[in-house]
Amino acid sequence: MIGYCPAMLRKSVPCLLLASLSAVAAGNDTIQLKDKAAITGRILAEKRDQVAVDVGYTVLVIPRNQIAKIVKDTPPPAEAATTAAAKSVASREADVVKGFYSTPAGPGTVSNVRDLVKQIGEAVVQVRTPGGLGSGFIINEEGFLITNFHVIEGETQISVEVYLQRGDQLERVTYKQVRIVALNKFKDLALLKIDDKDAPKFKYVVLGSSDDLSVGERVFAVGSPLGLERTVTEGILSTKTRQLQGELYLQTTAQINPGNSGGPLFNLAGEVIGITNMKVTSGEGLGFAIPIEAAKYFLDHRDAYAYSNDNPSNPYRYLEPPSQARQRQEQQAIE
Repeated sequence: MIGYCPAMLRKSVPCLLLASLSAVAAGNDTIQLKDKAAITGRILAEKRDQVAVDVGYTVLVIPRNQIAKIVKDTPPPAEAATTAAAKSVASREADVVKGFYSTPAGPGTVSNVRDLVKQIGEAVVQVRTPGGLGSGFIINEEGFLITNFHVIEGETQISVEVYLQRGDQLERVTYKQVRIVALNKFKDLALLKIDDKDAPKFKYVVLGSSDDLSVGERVFAVGSPLGLERTVTEGILSTKTRQLQGELYLQTTAQINPGNSGGPLFNLAGEVIGITNMKVTSGEGLGFAIPIEAAKYFLDHRDAYAYSNDNPSNPYRYLEPPSQARQRQEQQAIE
């Protein structure tokens, strides 16, 4: 409902009283009238001859010739964005269970893709090698990140590009000291670590559960298809049990293209529920992602998949038999 507030507003005590009572809920802007009365609310629009203000229970349109002064008490856009981001981060910190990676402590709050991308954008990275590029996502503040095995297969010279939010601008930072921590070729998973000495504490994502999803729910992917970094595509979960080459995948209508590989597939709570890794090239809207449960198993047993410089083609690291290990320790002690 829109309420017009003409010149007689100066004599309308009930109107001013109601406006004053609603001030606590309405906002922080104050309009001083020429008869020394005031209206407090949130200014919605300012035109040459009138001002529209939301006072909580209605919207008043006040003629300019009745206004003596307008006092605004809103934070600058940058400060407001920083405050909102801080609240968002604080809220997420309170709602997750931390370990080597973070998981939600309970059902996540559903939001819209626009706001979620702002919150999690810094945690989605671009992974580059001499042979090509892919995507990835950071899982903890120490700089550990996940991508696909096929993105870095046969490569040891790896760099990671992170896009940091600096006010309203994005700053691309490239880290070149990237170490391979663990590999699982058969699940198409790789765990990397950014080892640059000047690297900060990183923003990270929360790993959710694809088991809790229902077919038809909305999901979205963030990645670098064809090198177009920070590309967001949205769709639905088409099926949770698509069998390909003996493995089960999530199928989604969110557009997946070369360069998306290794990037996260999110639910509308901003939790990673899959890792995008392939598509059907002869059709559209036929993308696939590794269920996040497979990635959690890989991370929980990462020592069994530890990368070995002695045998870089092997996705597993086999421990020595106890007898040989003991003999080697005795020999080192003698030396």
